[in-house]
Amino acid sequence: MLDMYNKINELYDYRREVELGGGDDRIEKQHDKGKLTARERIDLLVDEGSFVELNPFIEHRCNDFGLQDKKGPGDGVVTGYGKVHGRPIYLFSQDFTVFGGALGEMHAKKIAYVMDLAAKTGTPFIGLNDSGGARIQEGVVSLDGYGQIFYRNSIYSGVIPQISVIMGPCAGGAVYSPAITDFVFMVEKTSQMFITGPKVIETVTGEKITAENLGGAKVHNEISGNAHFSGETEEEVLGKVRLLLSYLPQNNGEKPPFRSYNDNDHYRPDLADAVPFDAVRPYDVRNVISQVVDEHSFLEVQKDFSKNIVVGLARINGEVVGLVCNQPKVMAGGLDINSSDKAARFIRFCDSFNIPLITFEDVTGFFPGVKQEHGGIIRHGAKILYAYSEATVPKITVILRKAYGGAYVALNSKSIGADIVYAWPNAEIAVMGPQGAANIIFAQDIQNSENPEVTRAQKIEEYREKFANPYVAAKLGMVDDVVDPRETRIKLIQALEMLRNKQEDRPKKKHGNIPL
Repeated sequence: MLDMYNKINELYDYRREVELGGGDDRIEKQHDKGKLTARERIDLLVDEGSFVELNPFIEHRCNDFGLQDKKGPGDGVVTGYGKVHGRPIYLFSQDFTVFGGALGEMHAKKIAYVMDLAAKTGTPFIGLNDSGGARIQEGVVSLDGYGQIFYRNSIYSGVIPQISVIMGPCAGGAVYSPAITDFVFMVEKTSQMFITGPKVIETVTGEKITAENLGGAKVHNEISGNAHFSGETEEEVLGKVRLLLSYLPQNNGEKPPFRSYNDNDHYRPDLADAVPFDAVRPYDVRNVISQVVDEHSFLEVQKDFSKNIVVGLARINGEVVGLVCNQPKVMAGGLDINSSDKAARFIRFCDSFNIPLITFEDVTGFFPGVKQEHGGIIRHGAKILYAYSEATVPKITVILRKAYGGAYVALNSKSIGADIVYAWPNAEIAVMGPQGAANIIFAQDIQNSENPEVTRAQKIEEYREKFANPYVAAKLGMVDDVVDPRETRIKLIQALEMLRNKQEDRPKKKHGNIPL
């Protein structure tokens, strides 16, 4: 019996050694940088006491470049499963105190194993990234390890939600795993993502830049669009991850979690004044959103990137929905290259995970200009058309004010598969705005007039009355109903209930070819 107890004590000693990672000195250095350890991060992410570690005793098997004399507890990554809000998740958390979190053969094997378990069990997968990159001493097997992870990111995309949290450096090939996942979170001032670091860039191009200015949280949340959320501290970021998970289903075979909502008064009188009647006056579409969705339920995605479109998750009477909304206070709500990418990717995510789509439309068109045309606005704009057309979840559009040209078609019109289209009574649905249309259609009349400006104003009003109103489209079935703005929430609740059991198939194919 004594021998068994000795062995049990040996087990716990070994486990404590593994849990210490790179040791007290390296843990202290991690804390000095304002960073938590891999295990501290896990404790913040999952429900208390729910984490179960897998493969804690794995170590590298490299015998080159002095590694044979170095121990690496857990091979620099902690993997396992736990619960968030009582629902299971799988995760990995890279340990910067062991080999700088560098990825080697066995490190990658641990990650791939839990990814496979997540897919088999239909469970969200979360990666906490803090790594110096590939473990150079292991050579090509570390690169193969990255490939194993990228492959699983790709194959499991649209099957289970995948979330990446950047909590330190993420450089070189390592960045492509987060890029494939559904959402990327970053910590301000302590996390960076880049393909080539500042020193390499300076050597090759002569450009001097800091790691933070090259690939920090601000850069990727505001300029590149590679990240979706950020926070000042690791605690704040991990809290946001938990919040996001509360909106998501476990997998593509489930619907998002329903949360009961007790307010039965869905009439919203303030909506009558939320949108200026003058078609050229700007306003913040978030004021409309806040009136329509359940109180404090709107979680905006990529709020600092491409601000001319607002996307995010919310609840309406307890049901999770995805919102895609033009933002008239930025670029008059027009669609450009970045907003097209932002919207299309969010639409495809919602469709992958059975989240109904609601579009609040107030759009002047696709943004004009040589830079946009040469940058590929045709290709990028087509992504929105493709994403909406491909989506089979319930799709509802509310035209708040302007709906002009190709942008009207692209933003979930009836012609590309919208289930329900509502319009407010002030809506203008036309090929272009009344001013531009009148100048083209009535050019001769205006030119020959004794008072061109008066004639132009008359023709603009004539065009507006004849074409730029919701009733022409409603008569043709392109708008299902013209609704009182104050009843918008009521109409959306009714539509969501009516569409709850919607089923729609697409022609059998391997996959489509979205204009990337």
